[in-house]
Amino acid sequence: MSSVLQTALQYIPGIGPSKALLLHQELQLSTFEDLIYFYPFRYEDRSHLYPINTLTSRLSYVQLRGTLSRVQIVQAGKKRLVACLRDNTGEITLVWFKGLSWIFKKLQVGATYIVFGKLTAYGQQLNMVHPELEIATTPPEHAHQDLSLRPVYHTTDKLKARHIDSKIVAKSLHYVLPQVAQHIPETLPNALLGQYKLTGKAQSLWNIHFPKNHHVLGQARFRLKFEELFYLQLQLLQLKQIQVEKRKGKILHNTQLLHRFYKTGLAFALTGAQKRVVKEIYRDLRSGHQMNRLLQGDVGSGKTIVAFLSMLICLGSGAQVAMMAPTELLAEQHFKVLRDLAQPLNLTVVLLTGATKRKSRTAILDALQAGTLQILVGTHALLNVAMNFHNLGLAIIDEQHRFGVMQRAQLWNHQQADLPHVLVMTATPIPRTLAMTFYGDLDVSVIDEMPVGRKPIKTLHYYDAQRLKLFRFLREQMVADRQVYMVYPLIEESENMDYQNLMDGYESICRAFPDFPISIVHGQMNTPDKAYEMQRFAQGETRLMVATTVIEVGVNVPNATVMVIESAERFGLAQLHQLRGRVGRGSHQSYCILMTGTQLSSKSRERIQTMVQTNDGFKIADVDLQLRGPGDLLGVQQSGVLDFKIADLSQDSSILQAARESAQRIIKEDPSLALPQHLPVKNQLARLRDHTIDWGSVG
Repeated sequence: MSSVLQTALQYIPGIGPSKALLLHQELQLSTFEDLIYFYPFRYEDRSHLYPINTLTSRLSYVQLRGTLSRVQIVQAGKKRLVACLRDNTGEITLVWFKGLSWIFKKLQVGATYIVFGKLTAYGQQLNMVHPELEIATTPPEHAHQDLSLRPVYHTTDKLKARHIDSKIVAKSLHYVLPQVAQHIPETLPNALLGQYKLTGKAQSLWNIHFPKNHHVLGQARFRLKFEELFYLQLQLLQLKQIQVEKRKGKILHNTQLLHRFYKTGLAFALTGAQKRVVKEIYRDLRSGHQMNRLLQGDVGSGKTIVAFLSMLICLGSGAQVAMMAPTELLAEQHFKVLRDLAQPLNLTVVLLTGATKRKSRTAILDALQAGTLQILVGTHALLNVAMNFHNLGLAIIDEQHRFGVMQRAQLWNHQQADLPHVLVMTATPIPRTLAMTFYGDLDVSVIDEMPVGRKPIKTLHYYDAQRLKLFRFLREQMVADRQVYMVYPLIEESENMDYQNLMDGYESICRAFPDFPISIVHGQMNTPDKAYEMQRFAQGETRLMVATTVIEVGVNVPNATVMVIESAERFGLAQLHQLRGRVGRGSHQSYCILMTGTQLSSKSRERIQTMVQTNDGFKIADVDLQLRGPGDLLGVQQSGVLDFKIADLSQDSSILQAARESAQRIIKEDPSLALPQHLPVKNQLARLRDHTIDWGSVG
């Protein structure tokens, strides 16, 4: 890297050592290189001049050209400086409340100014408070030559107190960019520059800071976003390549058990998506390389049967299987389903959780080591016994976001010559852009098809004023022997208030349905009591369950046909979709009813409308990404993984796709980047190495 780029900011005229230190402390900017990658967060459009008589209160920031007159300091009321700006269509008042004497001396009555600022209304009149002014240097017919898009940079209160504002940052960049232009290396190969018509690196950096117009700004943005996402994908694909080369996996290819079950034990036809995913998993299991695959599938799409068929390939090849779930409730549910599926094949399935008694645990460990225990289902407790397997061939992990990569690695002995395969399952649909970014080192399989005959859940939005209509509908369902969930929000910061809301709701429901048995489940109950109430509901002893979100995962009740979500505006989209997935598991038509007040924010309204319009978890995840951003969606905003300088995963899916395809093509063509045309890529990767994210810690 050129030493010019590493020049300290103190050598910029007007900065000096003390301001340079403050820039480092406040914005982590220390060198010329840091500064040129400190992109504007928005632009002020100076490309248009408004005639004064066209101004309305609906406009925000505007630019005017006019002659200054009637400049005076007004003492009445709050002391202020007032001036009049006039063009050939009308006039507007300019107002200052600070620095009055200094500004008064600078203003030239009769001079023509370019004025930029935010319009405000004072009574019936529009004015502009603390506008930016500069004397017009060109005649009106050439005025457009002085106009452009002006960059606006983030600063802090401490910086502003030392007079380091966005203008000073822009002025510094105007000094630095010409100094470093010839020292900025091109980081993309000529083939990519030509294929996507990308502007050069140095030109793109100038245009991102000082664009002449929207067109060149768009070109610069595309180029810099593409580069950022290209190198992200390249690093992920290289990591994946290393994993494939170094991590040998057990070769599991015996499908006799699978075919036997397929012919005799499978009570329904697999969907095309399920068949496709089983083939992808089988290809991995027999490859000789460790499988690291993410299986995405919406609630009810049939992930469990795919997992079981994968287990049968493993068991048929003489190896054992572990399945890990994030909660005891979910582990117990998996255990029951797998036990029923495995029974006709005489396979042993055992459950191990923190609640397992010591005597039973000892017997389980002995059976594991002897190899007589074939399928072990459990919670985090499995991590403590993973080394006890006689021959662990496949580890299946449900709900990926609750287990870190390092925890997954505990499932095998790293001294083994061949490693167990890993299948990660999630019922939380992940937008394609996030999957390519966060799981770029994993292969991704998607079950994007629902089982035949399953009726889509009908989602309705009711306001609180429609509660009597809701109660009539619930009564109809319960009279028809169906069951109902009523879920109340739970937010930790206001637990007491939420508990009160839940209890108030429970009492009103008891009054409304005195002739039906009702369950209640909430976070302040102990585990045995919760399990007892859930069991009563699952067995049909109660018709209606009032609960907090503790029922989000866990209970599978095919007879439950209605999910009522109270204060639905307080839930995120992903959580609403997960809760809706608790119903619709039987043959009857199911419903999800979202209850809200009438005062909804625009984002809340969009969430509710999205739920009403679609059952597709991936469409919902895409909307969620747009509304919340990737950091909030995955809870990794502070991890550094999303610390993009310019790319935005919620908006740049097409650029990400192009960048990934380009990275894949280069890795396939030249894995070691030895070809001369890939020298810019090899050099840039070397420069990035010091700043690379530790992807192994992302879970």
